[in-house]
Amino acid sequence: MKQTRTRALFATFFKIGAFTFGGGYAMVALLEHEFVEEKQWVTREEFLDMVAIAESTPGPMAVNSATYIGYKLEGVPGAAASTLAVCLPSFAVIYAISLFFDQFLQLSVVSSAFRGIQVCVVYLVLSAGLKMLKNLKKDAFSRAVLAAVLLAMVSCSVLAVSFSSIFYILLSGAAGLAVYGVQQLRKEAGAK
Repeated sequence: MKQTRTRALFATFFKIGAFTFGGGYAMVALLEHEFVEEKQWVTREEFLDMVAIAESTPGPMAVNSATYIGYKLEGVPGAAASTLAVCLPSFAVIYAISLFFDQFLQLSVVSSAFRGIQVCVVYLVLSAGLKMLKNLKKDAFSRAVLAAVLLAMVSCSVLAVSFSSIFYILLSGAAGLAVYGVQQLRKEAGAK
């Protein structure tokens, strides 16, 4: 059984790695469909946790997601198989392109294809974001956090504020710890 699921992980991540353009964010919708809806190997809550962890850890989100899901389901062999599978298609394509890079860039068909792919990437990222938004708790706190994040994103974009990504990660982690601390204090106060 274990060997079969490890092979299934490899096949699934190879397929996702081969047919997903736009990186990890574009891959989120496909991962959710495969592992939450189709195979039901991961719950929706576990999937949302995986997305948060994959975004906040160093490295490409696609590789972090594959490693996380593979390890959660099959331990080290699953993590290794998933990570290898998601990287192989990209490696093969980039290697092939590098052999013929100059000739490849001059093809008008290639530039047109890349423009079309950009539209698909925007759709996939938006689709993943909307699915995650639908699964968000509908309480006042979650809505307040969502509103604050959207306000911060729009403000930073409009004002052309440029911070390091590390700053955003640390700030978000500190805010998450603060919220967790407040929730724990409320639970302790309610228990007394």
